[in-house]
Amino acid sequence: MGNGVREGQVDFKGQDVEPTASAHLPAEGIQEQKKVLNSLMSGALAGAVAKTAVAPLDRTKIMFQVSSKRFSAKEAYRLIYHTYLNEGFWSLWRGNSATMVRVIPYAAIQFCAHEEYKQLLGSYYGFQGKALTPFPRFIAGSLAGTTAAMLTYPLDMVRARMAVTPKEMYSNIVHVFIRISREEGLKTLYRGFTPTILGVIPYAGLSFFTYETLKKLHADHSGKSQPSPPERLLFGACAGLIGQSASYPLDVVRRRMQTAGVMGHTYSSILLTMQEIIREEGLIRGLYKGLSMNWVKGPIAVGISFTTFDLTQILLRKLQHSTNVER
Repeated sequence: MGNGVREGQVDFKGQDVEPTASAHLPAEGIQEQKKVLNSLMSGALAGAVAKTAVAPLDRTKIMFQVSSKRFSAKEAYRLIYHTYLNEGFWSLWRGNSATMVRVIPYAAIQFCAHEEYKQLLGSYYGFQGKALTPFPRFIAGSLAGTTAAMLTYPLDMVRARMAVTPKEMYSNIVHVFIRISREEGLKTLYRGFTPTILGVIPYAGLSFFTYETLKKLHADHSGKSQPSPPERLLFGACAGLIGQSASYPLDVVRRRMQTAGVMGHTYSSILLTMQEIIREEGLIRGLYKGLSMNWVKGPIAVGISFTTFDLTQILLRKLQHSTNVER
C-alpha cells in the first residue's frame, strides 16, 4: 500500500537532469495532489466493494446487536431467510444505500489519512522512505480511523437506524435525518460517538498494523516487493479478525446507543449501557453477541477492502505513468 506509492513517486521523479528550483516545487505539489487523489479514489472504491459484499451479514449482525435475542448461527440463518421470504431478496441490502453514503467518504478519508499519517510519522521518527516500526505503524492506523469516524459519524448513525427499522418508518436517508432532528434533537445524531471513537482506535490501529506488518514480513522472507492478490486477501482477513475482535464490545454499545430511540431503551452513558446489557443478557452473550458472524463477515470485508485499495492504487499509478510516457 504505502511502499507502492513511494516507489511510484521515485519512478516519476527520476530525471537525468536535475530540475530547477522554480520547476521542482510545482512538480512536487502536483505529484502530492495526484497521490492524495489516488488514495481518496482507491479508498472510496475499496469501502464500497467490501461493504456491499457483506451487507446482508452486516444488517443481520446489527439486528442482533440491538435486540435482547440470543445469537446463534441457526437464529441468524432464520432471520436472513425470514427477511427474504417476507420482504424480498433485495431487502437483505436494506440500509446499504445509507451505508454507501457513509462508507465511501469514510473509507476514502481513512485510507488517504493513513497514507498521510505514515508519511508524517516517517518524517518525525526518521523513517522517511522506509517501513515504520511497530508503534508508529499502530498510531498511523488509529489516527486514520479516528479522523474518518469524526468526519462521518452522523452517516453511521443514520445507517444503523435504517438497518433495524421497517421500511415504512424511514423512506430514505434524508427522511431519517429530518425525523431524528425533529423528534429527538440534533444531539441524537452523535449518540454513541464516544464508544465509536474508543472502539475505532484499537480497531483501525490493529487492522492497519497487522496488514502492514504481514506485508513487510512477506517482503523480508519471500524476496518479493509486493504480495499477490490472494496473499493480500489473506493478510487483510487476518487484520480484520484481530481488529474487530479487540473492539467488538464497544461496537455493541455503540449500536445500542444509536438505536435507543427506536428500540424503546434509554442509554445515557457507555458504562450504564454496558451494565444494562450485562445485567439483562450476560457478559459474553451480551457484549459479544454476533461476534462469530463478525469472524465471517469482518475478515472478508477487510480483506476485500485492503486488496481493492492496493490494486486500485497500482492500476492508477500505471495509468498515470503510461500517460506521462505518451507525453
